[in-house]
Amino acid sequence: MNIDKQNLIQHILKNVEEIYKLMGLMVPEEWLSSDMTVTQLRLLLTLYTYGPLRMSDITTKLEVALPTSTVIVDHLVRKNLVLRESNPLDRRVVICKLSPEGQILINKLWDSGRLAMEKLLESLTLEQTQKAAELVEVFYNNASKFTQMGK
Repeated sequence: MNIDKQNLIQHILKNVEEIYKLMGLMVPEEWLSSDMTVTQLRLLLTLYTYGPLRMSDITTKLEVALPTSTVIVDHLVRKNLVLRESNPLDRRVVICKLSPEGQILINKLWDSGRLAMEKLLESLTLEQTQKAAELVEVFYNNASKFTQMGK
């Protein structure tokens, strides 16, 4: 990578950071008033991203010990945000997934970010919007290749 490309990358990252600061974090009221920890939020986002997971997979993805994962899941089950189910073929295997309430909460978070992005895009000209669409397509295609390679 040449120095000009590296400078451009740093410039882009700095501008993205400034956009986040300008837009402010649009957080649903439920998040601000909840007693949810960052790790609990990470677990909800992990289940949203990957779908139902075994406890061992949660432990790996959150990079915590199994007892810690169990405590986190226990808290979220009590808050009706996560469901814990046994595998009928092997009752030792516990599968965790978002409850309907957990799905609603995560959807509100994504919706707030989507609304902020929509406001930004609506303020662009048609030509700028077309360029943005092309750029997002490039990012999407690159991300698809990146994840297929196993990162």
